[in-house]
This record gives sequence, structure tokens and C-alpha cells, in this order.
Amino acid sequence: MNAGRSDTGRRLRIALSKGRIFDETLPLFDAAGIRPSEDPEKSRKLILPGSEADVEFLIVRASDVPTYVQHGGADLGVVGKDVLMEHGAEGVLEPLDLKIARCRLMVAGFPETDLSTSRRFRVATKYTDCARRHFARMGRQVEIIKLYGSMELAPLVGLSELIVDVVDTGSTLKANGLVPLEHISHISSRLIVNRASMKIRHARISEIVDRIADAVNAVNAVRPSPDGS
Repeated sequence: MNAGRSDTGRRLRIALSKGRIFDETLPLFDAAGIRPSEDPEKSRKLILPGSEADVEFLIVRASDVPTYVQHGGADLGVVGKDVLMEHGAEGVLEPLDLKIARCRLMVAGFPETDLSTSRRFRVATKYTDCARRHFARMGRQVEIIKLYGSMELAPLVGLSELIVDVVDTGSTLKANGLVPLEHISHISSRLIVNRASMKIRHARISEIVDRIADAVNAVNAVRPSPDGS
């Protein structure tokens, strides 16, 4: 399907990924009256009907959510800000911060690491573009090493001096003798919308966004953000 194409005869499609984001998104969607008819953790289906007749859910990898929304395979999606920062968000609107799945994108390493030196650090990360942009802003020369998991292992075996990764509680860093060294960005999950879909189905999508926004506001009125973000 080409970017910008939208078929008004089909159901409105919402792209979600399994895992933490889905678990924290579902209560918001429940409060907004929009939910999958089946549990994606138990179902093998990749397209699930919604509780409303004109809505269905696509179950995709988290990193693929922006692609499905950008190219019109889905009209809306929920994705972490880290994915949007790394993979770009051209062709999508970002109308709502859901204020869930919060964490921080950080530079981390051993406690004695001095980032003020002129040495050329090796940095292990799956966020290669984010890391390059960050270190360029700081005026530092680095070598980026792409990894897909277990970032904390890289400094332990001498593969890198630093890592760039999302940090929640910091317990995994601490367990491996590492500490956060530099903050890059606060991360939370965002509702994104295909630009063409918003034009063609403006009233319906705006209604859904407003209902989810009301749910987010209700939750955060009871449980305000600890960091104010």
C-alpha cells in the first residue's frame, strides 16, 4: 500500500505491539471503549476485530508500528518515542502522549568513566541514529557498534566503553556494575496517526483521539507524573 492511501470502505486499523506497551495501553483503550475482541497473547491472529464494528487491531513488531502507519497499512498506532526518534516519523502525526511505558534514553557505562575527555569512545547500542545525533551535538567523536540486545554485556567484555539504551529502574545497569552517565531524552508511548487517514476520516479519528486523551487525563489526574514530563 502506498503512503497516503486510505480505503474508507474498510475498518479503521490500529497497530499495536505485544509486551509492556500493549499491557499499559489496554486500560486506556478500555476506558475509551475501544479494545480488541481477543487477547493477542493467546490468539495467533494478526488482525483482531475491535469492540466497535468499524475498528480492528493489527498486531505487529514495535519497531514496525511507524512503518505500518506511515504507509497506510494502519490508520493509528501506539509506539514508544524511542522508536520514533530512531526510525523517524515522516508521514505520521503524533497527536497524543499516552504517558505510559515511561523510561529514559541514556548513555551508560562504568562509574569511573570520564565523558569530558577527548578520547574516542566505542558505543554499543541499537539506537544508532539517536546515539550519533547525541554525540554530534556534544561535539564528541565516537565509534558506534550496533547490537540488538543485552547492551550491558558490551562494556563487561570490552566490546565498548559506553552503551546507549532505554533505562527504566536502572536495576539491570546496577546489577552489572554500570551507571547512567548522561541523559538523552525522556521516553513514553505515543499515539500516532497516518496523515492521509486523518484528512479522509477526520471526524472518526478525532473522536477516538479525544476519547483516549480523556482516559489519559483521568488516569494522570489520579496518578501524576513523578518527573513532571
